[in-house]
Amino acid sequence: MIDKILILDFGSQYTQLIARRVREAHVYSEIKPWNAAETDLLDTETRGVILSGGPLSVVAPDAPKIPAAILQSNLPILGICYGMQALTVQLGGEVAPAQEREYGLATIQALVPNPLLPEGELTVWMSHGDRIKRQPAGWQVLARSANSPIAAIGNLEQRRYGLQFHPEVRHTPQGALILQRFVIDICGCKGDWTPASIIAQSIASIQQQVGEAKVLSAVSGGVDSSVATALAQRALGEQVYSVFIDTGLLRKGERHQVETAFHPLLGERLMVVDASERFLSALQGVTDPETKRKIIGETFIREFEATARQIGQIDFLVQGTIYPDVVESQGIGASQAQRIKSHHNVGGLPSDLHFKLVEPLRLLFKDEVRAVGEALGLPHSLIWRQPFPGPGLAVRCLGEITHERLDTLREADAIFTQELEQAGLLQLQEDPSGKLQGTSQAFAVLLPIKTVGVMGDQRSYQEVVALRAVTTTDFMTADWARLPQEFLARVANRIVNEIPRVNRVVYDITSKPPATIEWE
Repeated sequence: MIDKILILDFGSQYTQLIARRVREAHVYSEIKPWNAAETDLLDTETRGVILSGGPLSVVAPDAPKIPAAILQSNLPILGICYGMQALTVQLGGEVAPAQEREYGLATIQALVPNPLLPEGELTVWMSHGDRIKRQPAGWQVLARSANSPIAAIGNLEQRRYGLQFHPEVRHTPQGALILQRFVIDICGCKGDWTPASIIAQSIASIQQQVGEAKVLSAVSGGVDSSVATALAQRALGEQVYSVFIDTGLLRKGERHQVETAFHPLLGERLMVVDASERFLSALQGVTDPETKRKIIGETFIREFEATARQIGQIDFLVQGTIYPDVVESQGIGASQAQRIKSHHNVGGLPSDLHFKLVEPLRLLFKDEVRAVGEALGLPHSLIWRQPFPGPGLAVRCLGEITHERLDTLREADAIFTQELEQAGLLQLQEDPSGKLQGTSQAFAVLLPIKTVGVMGDQRSYQEVVALRAVTTTDFMTADWARLPQEFLARVANRIVNEIPRVNRVVYDITSKPPATIEWE
């Protein structure tokens, strides 16, 4: 039985970060909306509850409430920002609008020795408009800031705490330590959420779901589908049939790379289907990204169905869906959560799906998936290859998709990747000072515009390539990679000199949020 921390989501943009930080302490975390049925909230594995922040004011008439089942339990509770204010109001304290709102970095002073906060001054990240005017009876003020006389509160006997600041963000340097103290020291979690335990739990879950049935596993060559397939094979053995579909939307040389990497692992149980013309035909004239994703999702399924008919009766399909896919496709947490984009294997699936989905990675972040892959013994080259979206180049070829535009994009992407590899920038590494160097994900994007240029003393009117490179560990948030100017100049020169249909290269310097990593 694995210990669990329940994270109750009140709509904060940082809720998924809370889950990520808890898992960094090797404790499993699960997010549920504040208005979930009370019978679905707590179970015997739950060791504590974290209440997230949120965009609303607790003094509003329709403000979300903490469920009674949470407050009436004997579990430790940590309220963050809105969660702290909701605790205060529902336990008899008082919250009022702050005279001076706090957004950004602030310094708090710890006032009372306690198991949660380090002693002395702490730099923290504030983001709130209300503040605590009076703490509930039996609660102590644990810290203050210049604009928040009550920056942290606690009832040490009941093991319940509230923080006005956000410990989950990197801008709070000791935030990870604070969350670790809560889940390990205060909640008593064993810290048993490890790759070995994830593998054991996943294998048991797959075996229980599938039984003796045959399974089709979708292999794309990316880390997610590779690890999902490896888990399914570990659980089911020869019940698993793997299929790789060449959509015509792959990177340069990708089909050969996938076959070379997977044949030693899968042998004759790897089936390669060339469906490139069928995919490109279905996408002809389509420019809307959501429509592209849904067409690709349905075409994938139809190809899987056709392959399944060749094998025999197959009821299950293994997919490499991971946590960020789910969050961006359908949202979790607050009921008002908006869909960012329909991932082809989540929001893009057809309504008449004939398979039952097996998704062993659905609750894992990317770095957790890689750790599981390494524990399964998959090749390093597979685990650490550049991530590639399921819809492939369709969501990097903005506008209309044609053979010619795809070829242009493939060449530009290959040049970028080659130069990154030669410069030692193709993977993310930490230098001695702790600064991240290199890239977590990098690729080229072909834009649906043309610009005027001068090439060989003649006017040109050609397409534009955008380069995108980010650094991230969880893929929920990301920063743009600070690649050297000399490097970018070399890549741009190669692209415009070697690809006749391109005369301009730009570099994307937007973080996530507000942007997503992919352009579509």
